[in-house]
Order: sequence, then structure tokens, then C-alpha cells
Amino acid sequence: MLKELLGIAPKLESDGSYSPSKLALKLATVSKTDFEDITYDKYQGEKSKILVIFTEHKNMEMQNGKQFSTGNHPVEALVPMLHLKNAGFDFEIATPTGKPVVFEMWAFPEKDEHVKAIYNEYKSSFEQPKNLQTLVETSLPDSTSYAAVFVPGGHGAMLGIPEDENVGKTLNWAHDNELFTITLCHGPSSLIATALNDKEFYYAGYKMAVFPDSVDNMTPKIGYLPGKMLWGLSEKLTHLGVNIVNTKADNTVCLDRKLITGASPLAANELGKLAAKTLLKELT
Repeated sequence: MLKELLGIAPKLESDGSYSPSKLALKLATVSKTDFEDITYDKYQGEKSKILVIFTEHKNMEMQNGKQFSTGNHPVEALVPMLHLKNAGFDFEIATPTGKPVVFEMWAFPEKDEHVKAIYNEYKSSFEQPKNLQTLVETSLPDSTSYAAVFVPGGHGAMLGIPEDENVGKTLNWAHDNELFTITLCHGPSSLIATALNDKEFYYAGYKMAVFPDSVDNMTPKIGYLPGKMLWGLSEKLTHLGVNIVNTKADNTVCLDRKLITGASPLAANELGKLAAKTLLKELT
């Protein structure tokens, strides 16, 4: 009762999961993003496609058994896509098995017309995405039309994707073919999949911006998460040899070789700008 009065009680959803509390939503979400509508010199070459790997999972189990209502964070997905689209790139939308993309709709910036527009433009692809396994077996062996792979953040990126063999194959394919990999917040959990089946973890020694475990450990106090997580992303990546460049959930972005990363939803605009400018510089 006290938590409800203080606005820090996570909201119980109809499926038994919990979305963030009123206070957490006030502190951690926005109605309009900081997206900058930049006019880029549009890319005109053949490598115009960006493969975007989304999660198809919604509920994340906490240590206390409660389920967090998650998915991909809409700002982390759509703001970078806006920049890349403005730079002349198009998107191939995929999930591991072809099930619909899941977004954290409680974080959708309802007053942001740019975000609304790109969401509606690709809505049918979000509802009927490509099957990543099928792409691995058919399209991806030919890298000539692809510029990058993008894995948006949101806690849902930690569900299934780090253990998915086809995610690992896709990211290793991108690395081997010198394509860019773009990801932010909890999206770098996808990189763990590159080391499945005793493969070498290509990203040991890389610098990355990643959502801090310290913040994830704190957020249950304000009802963002309904409990503590089962494992920490920063800790796992550090154990694999990653050098994490940020300590806060801020707008930090990082470019290391062909890897572009961002720290949190606050980095979505900066990540989009960095990705668009880097791809245009590299490819034109």
C-alpha cells in the first residue's frame, strides 16, 4: 500500500507481468525524444540495407520470480533508425524465429511525430518480420547489399538472443565481412552469441558503451524493475574481456573499429548520428 501511495509499485499487467511504476515512468521515459532531424547526403550505393534483429520475447524473470514486461525499447530502436533512414539506408526487420517484434510500449514517446511516423512506416514488418534462421540460410551469405547489423536495446534483448546460434552466426558474418555492428543499452548482450559453441569471442579487448549493472541493481527501488535481474550484462561482458567506457546510463557512444555502441536510451540520438555519419564516411 505504501509503495502504491508513493508511486513506486510496479504496475501489474493482465498477463501477470509488471511494467514500471508511475515514478519510474516519470523519471525514465519521455513523451518526445531529442531526435535531431538532420539532412544527410544520402547514400546511393548498393550496400544500402541494414539488418535489424529485434527480440520476440516480452517477459523477463527476476530473481524473486516476478516477470518484467519488456521487449525492445522503442526510442533505442526507432531514433537510430530515423537517422539511418535519413542517411539513405533501408531496413530488413528480423526476429530469431519470425515471431512479431515486441516493444516496450509503455516507453513509446507518444508526442514524437518523427518516431510515430517511422513506427507506422515499418509496422507491418514489425508484425511480420523475417525469420533470422531463414536469412542466415539464404540472404546473408551474400554481403554485397548490406552495410550493417543493428540490435536495438531494451531488456528484451537479453532474452533468447544471447543464446541464439543464428544471432551468433549473423554477427560473426558481419564481422568477417567488415560490416558495421550497431547496438546500445542492453543490446550488446547479442554479442555474447558470437562465442557460442566454443567460438572465439571477437570483441575481447573492444571498447563499448553498455547499460551499467549498477543502474539495473538500483531500479527496483523505484519500481522500474519488479526485482533484481538474474544476471548482469556489464559483468558478463567485462568477464569476456570487454572494456566498458561508461559508468552511467547516459548519452555516451563509442566507435571501436566496426562496432558502434551506446549506453542507454539517452544515447539513441547520438548513436543514430554516429552510425549515419560513420557509414556514410566509410561507404562513400
